[in-house]
Amino acid sequence: MNAAKPGRRALALCAMLAGCAVGPRFTPPATPPTAGGPFVSANRPNAAVSAPLPAHWWRLYQDPVLDSLVSEALVHNEDLKVAAANLAYARGLLEEARAGRFPTTDLTASGPGYGRDAFQVFANSPATTAYSAGFTASYEVDLFGRIRRGIQAARANAEAVQAAEDVARVTVAAETAGAYADICGYGEQLDVARQSVQLVKQTYDLTVAERDAGALSDYDVAREGVILAQAQAVIPPLQSQRRVALFTLAALIGKTPAQVPNEAAACRVPPKLTQPLPVGDGAALLRRRPDLREAERQLASATYRIGVATADLYPTITLGGSVANGATTVGGLGNTSGATYSVAPGLDWTFPNILTARAHIHEAGAQASGALASFDGVVLQALKETESALATYDSELDHHVSLVRAKTTADEALRLVDVQFKAGAVSFLDLITTEQTAVAADQAVAQSDQTISSDQVAVFQALGGGWEDAAVVTPPRVGGR
Repeated sequence: MNAAKPGRRALALCAMLAGCAVGPRFTPPATPPTAGGPFVSANRPNAAVSAPLPAHWWRLYQDPVLDSLVSEALVHNEDLKVAAANLAYARGLLEEARAGRFPTTDLTASGPGYGRDAFQVFANSPATTAYSAGFTASYEVDLFGRIRRGIQAARANAEAVQAAEDVARVTVAAETAGAYADICGYGEQLDVARQSVQLVKQTYDLTVAERDAGALSDYDVAREGVILAQAQAVIPPLQSQRRVALFTLAALIGKTPAQVPNEAAACRVPPKLTQPLPVGDGAALLRRRPDLREAERQLASATYRIGVATADLYPTITLGGSVANGATTVGGLGNTSGATYSVAPGLDWTFPNILTARAHIHEAGAQASGALASFDGVVLQALKETESALATYDSELDHHVSLVRAKTTADEALRLVDVQFKAGAVSFLDLITTEQTAVAADQAVAQSDQTISSDQVAVFQALGGGWEDAAVVTPPRVGGR
């Protein structure tokens, strides 16, 4: 009896208002008060500034090749085509939900049919040829907002899928820039490795000459030969990693490995910004990140579906009508004297057994609760990713400064020990040790150059930019559609 009283009250109220929507109204969830402030890891002026992040952040590098690659990827990437197809499907679901606002109609026709009905049998009449035609229509009066809430849920779902497509754009732009940075970075490391081989080869040739002159032993030649082999061993893995990066880039821009752009393959210096990164603040981040918008729209859709489930507690009222006619000839169907018709309202209500409807409400509420927790998690994840990327980038800048300083010192030490070795002032072991240190310092700086470029791209990806003003991606057509 307790369940019947709210039902009667809601029924009476909706009848007076000529329609209402049951279930909770969606209210955008709040974010933590501290989430909108400056980033705690952007406290070094030479690393990041609070200037707004531009929509096309990759143009900050002023690299025409990079601009072209990202632009191509944002149109031809296959993952984006999948995302575009998912969006088209979600919009189709929205169209289906909107169709509930209009009457459903059904037109039927049959004939010629041959036979006798029950009346002809009773009258002992012969079989005849018969034709029939009919039309039915039904319209649901959305008193409790089941259709309305369904449309709202479908619209929010389509908006969530739109946001998911933007997430894919962010990822594709960042991965394309990252692959290009890897190609260029491995190119620089290969150049440094080959220069190191040349340097060690010169020392090795000198060692062989000194051995032949009796100044050094075979053991000294063998030790220098080990260093030369180690320097040469660095090259094949770098070549392999560079090829993998080229193939990765080709897939990102929708091409096969045989179609790797020549201008990308020619890059030998990784793109690297020399000015601080424009990162904005937490408030701008939360407005821009499409995954946060996706989570918010998913929460909205789940909230509206509580209303869809709640509407099942109340009657479904429909207005229906039908017209039918039969004749022994096709022309006879135009004679309406024998046509039948009916117009009647209909009511469908599972009351008093509303246990299933209650269960559906509980299920929808649980899904909405999970969507809210997911939204809160996405907020924290966005802040964590951005702060982590900024902290990693900031640390690598310090690391790079120290490596450059060490390289400069190692190069000077190698120059001095070479002079002293030729003058007989230092041992061959001193020369080898200093040479190893210089080679390692050169390789470390080249690797750090690549890391800085990758870290910059990671910051931009965490900031969630790159989807704004993007070109519309068209999914592939199947069967001419």
